[in-house]
Amino acid sequence: MDTFASSAPIDAGLDAAIIGANSEYQVGVALMATDGGDVHQYGVEEPFEAASTAKILTAAAYYHLVEEGSASLDDPLGAFTSEFQIQAMVQDSNNESWSLLMAAVGLSELSEYAASIDVTYDSEVNTLSTAEMAHILAELFEGRLLDQEHTEQLLSYMQDTNYENLIPAAVPDGITVFHKYGLLDDELADAAILSMSSGSYVLVVFTKGADLSDIPERTVVIQEITKAVTAALS
Repeated sequence: MDTFASSAPIDAGLDAAIIGANSEYQVGVALMATDGGDVHQYGVEEPFEAASTAKILTAAAYYHLVEEGSASLDDPLGAFTSEFQIQAMVQDSNNESWSLLMAAVGLSELSEYAASIDVTYDSEVNTLSTAEMAHILAELFEGRLLDQEHTEQLLSYMQDTNYENLIPAAVPDGITVFHKYGLLDDELADAAILSMSSGSYVLVVFTKGADLSDIPERTVVIQEITKAVTAALS
């Protein structure tokens, strides 16, 4: 059953937030239940520059190598272990760690891994649609990408991150958030798993503005969208 088939409050709330923002910025939203059903997209559906949200895909690809036996979390990578670099890449959004991990996976292999989970990804352009990002997070949360140990480890790195003022800042008490934000030039994004009593959902919000000057305004847009979604789902 599609959780959102009759979700008029969500549609109305998101439409208001997105239409209000889309006159000044490009805004794309994807929403889905993690346990199945369709991805619902609002606003811009075409791929955005994924910025640092794509680090989750790189992390999953490296864990996949570990599970295949062709890599280890104890492998030296730069000055530290690959496990350290994954945590730095996800929790602190460290770009040097990202470069090291992408090189360890291999750029073409990263694209092949993405294709194996039904995602079109080229690291040279680093674009993803909101629907593709939502799919990655739902598959991760439901344990369809990685084994339980690696799933739990990666999700733990998606909490207490170095940038908590987008989706996490707008979520009411009682909802657990696992997320990865992205901030690059004119791109501001957050991709989150929301675990609540009514179920677990993925909310992805990608925005494209003029430059860094409108980050405060777009932060409010992401927070308003989050409030509309959580109010309707709670």
